[in-house]
Amino acid sequence: MTYSARLISFEELAVLFHHRQSGLDWPIPFILPSWLSTWWSVYGNGAEPHIISISDGHDTAGIAPLMLNNSAVQFMGNTDVCDYQDFIIQPGKDTVFFSHLIDVLRSGSINELNLGHVRPDSLTMTRLMPLCREKQLDVTTVQEEVSVEMTLPDDFEAYIASLDKKQRHEVRRKMRKCLTAGEVKYVVADEPASVAEAFPHFLRMFVESREDKAKFLDDKNEKFFKGLTRSLTSEKLLKIGSLLLDGKAIAAVMFFDYRGRRYLYNSGYDPDYVYLSAGLVNKLLTIKDAIDAGIEVFDFLKGNETYKYHLGGRDVPLYRCRINVL
Repeated sequence: MTYSARLISFEELAVLFHHRQSGLDWPIPFILPSWLSTWWSVYGNGAEPHIISISDGHDTAGIAPLMLNNSAVQFMGNTDVCDYQDFIIQPGKDTVFFSHLIDVLRSGSINELNLGHVRPDSLTMTRLMPLCREKQLDVTTVQEEVSVEMTLPDDFEAYIASLDKKQRHEVRRKMRKCLTAGEVKYVVADEPASVAEAFPHFLRMFVESREDKAKFLDDKNEKFFKGLTRSLTSEKLLKIGSLLLDGKAIAAVMFFDYRGRRYLYNSGYDPDYVYLSAGLVNKLLTIKDAIDAGIEVFDFLKGNETYKYHLGGRDVPLYRCRINVL
């Protein structure tokens, strides 16, 4: 069977994603066509899309969602808004795919494959890097960040009981104080109309809750947030969970549910309600909602913020891999 490589468009990528018979595995949301095309529309200036499909004409072994910067290629995206990345491969075709990908890159004018961030269980780390070492290519792997996640139990009380004694006491105290402050509701917006209504409240509280978040939300990042909200909501992936006190939103989180995992992408709260620990309680209710929905893993995503560990999270290292393909 002869495989060959070609560059494909965002439109072709989307067709392959929606054509489930292709057999391709899309392990994380940060490499979905809607995510990549939204990212490219905002941040793509100065680079060249380099989405490589390797197939035999009928069967697609895999896709490398890359972009070209001078003589180096990297994952399409940036680590500020794409927490971690990977390749899109049909199960069982990883060796075929990566062998052809390396040959394609070596035959062109590419000097380096610069891949970050990737998880230890990613195809990059478990399949590509061993193959590159086997081929005696010059490779380096450096941990640059951490992501934080936890496996969820079957019920919320079991989750609370799993926390250490001090945090268990604090969580119960803060939830009791907040939930008895008035008429409190936790609501999830998951349809285009309800997300569109909740999004301005989320964005306002995102900026107001922390100075670093206010600095982060420049014109480009705000445009990306808005575009991502539209594109992922249309695919029923993005949701906004809000904590309401007497009908007023006092905290909000943006998250994605994908393949049994809940990804807590960003959050904010109204500083006037910090005395009620509104942001923390809203995250706890988002965890409870995930448990009730049968979600298996709660992913706090990149960053080592203290609250993630207080809520039971554990580190997952994130690596940058560099491969000299000459």
